[in-house]
Amino acid sequence: MARNALGKGLGALLGENLAASQGTDVSNGNSLSEKVRNSSIPPEITVKEDGSMWIDPSLLKPNPKQPRVEFNQKKLDELSESIKEHGIIEPIVIEAAENGEFIIIAGERRSRASKMAGLTSVPVLLRKFDEQQKLEIALIENIQRADLNPIEEAMAYYNLIQLSDLSQDEVAKRVGKARATVANAIRLLKLPEDIQKSLVNGQITSGHARALLMVKNDADMRVMFGKIIGSDLSVREAEALADQYNNGSRAAAKKEEKKPVKKDADVLSFEQELRNIFGTRDVSLKGDINKGSIVIGYSNKKDFDRIYEVLLSKK
Repeated sequence: MARNALGKGLGALLGENLAASQGTDVSNGNSLSEKVRNSSIPPEITVKEDGSMWIDPSLLKPNPKQPRVEFNQKKLDELSESIKEHGIIEPIVIEAAENGEFIIIAGERRSRASKMAGLTSVPVLLRKFDEQQKLEIALIENIQRADLNPIEEAMAYYNLIQLSDLSQDEVAKRVGKARATVANAIRLLKLPEDIQKSLVNGQITSGHARALLMVKNDADMRVMFGKIIGSDLSVREAEALADQYNNGSRAAAKKEEKKPVKKDADVLSFEQELRNIFGTRDVSLKGDINKGSIVIGYSNKKDFDRIYEVLLSKK
């Protein structure tokens, strides 16, 4: 497989050509149907005279390397209606598994939509792939034909790097993207899980997410996330706020605790004398001997009446 096959599209990776879809083997000019009949085809697959292969979509299983986790129901409904009207234009690429099942390598949306449309037979291309190819094909199909959400795309790039021991630059070339695009996508996986979910749900955009990643302090990131959601900040406003936090305007800095003022011994003595007179512990002098106020607290009417009687008796 060519190193940059993905960057050239699915056709390059799958090794397809126009003649194949028309039922002709360009290598020797033979009818593809004759070539197929001489090969070992699972009995579940029907081969038509033109060499095309067809199978019941209920026998197809999702690609375990499929990066897409969520499928937009509205778009599936639209695709299903299109399939009812025009059929499936492009075959679903499958691989035969050892347990008699068939794994969808490319075309899971078409497979799902065909079941919704009530089809009992769909066109397929039978291929054999290694684990890396399964992931690469599923990734490029979703990127080129139906956008993954940002976290699904990031996980796909990350898994491709881990599985194939590729650099970000090599992955970028394979999928036909700029290296910065791949790098920025993978960075999103550093976000806390709840922020990732907000990105998937569309509460914030990838631009907001990248602005959050700019913030050096985790607590500041939390505060900024709340402001993005609560105040509907634009990406530019979020970036400006991140810059402020990183340059001293701390969002989550602890307020400096005020140290209690040490009272003069005479004040403390006076407070204690008042407590004895009024029979309550809730007596305090705000200020000093020269200027201030005396606060006498009470918790019920009985306390109030007692304090009142003491004040009257001192007149």
